[in-house]
Amino acid sequence: MAGEIIRKPNDIQKLLHRFVMLGPVTAFFAPRVHLLDQMVLKWTKDKHSVAEILGWPIIQLTTVGAKMNQPRSMPLMGVIDNEKIALVASNFGREHNPGWYHNLKAHPECIVHHNGQSANFIARETHGAEYEYYWKLANSYYAGYEKYKQRAAHRHIPVMLLEPKK
Repeated sequence: MAGEIIRKPNDIQKLLHRFVMLGPVTAFFAPRVHLLDQMVLKWTKDKHSVAEILGWPIIQLTTVGAKMNQPRSMPLMGVIDNEKIALVASNFGREHNPGWYHNLKAHPECIVHHNGQSANFIARETHGAEYEYYWKLANSYYAGYEKYKQRAAHRHIPVMLLEPKK
């Protein structure tokens, strides 16, 4: 994962993003896309996902559940910045922060699976200039985050930063 070059979406993928950003499309796919990604990630040993079609760098995040203290795995778009990975807790602009956000707040240690490799990370929430940096970086991969921010105007959308566990 370290030093990996992640390509930004091409023009065709950006066109697909505009479609995915539409409210009804997001509402349809939001509760389903992670299920499809989980199946494809399992079949390909964490090397490929459905969301790759859209040019999104997908990771498989394994956390400990905030309430039940059980392992939870979720495919997410992870913005890879050298050894760090930023995760935007947009939850597709829905009313609440996603469950994985609460899991990381309660139990910051996590495992990231990406391209057939696994590594241990520690999560923390970003603030200030660091938040702005990772928010802009994430938006360079998917402009839909700005739409989600508008839909979720009643709440702050957190950005979690995963750093390698030393």
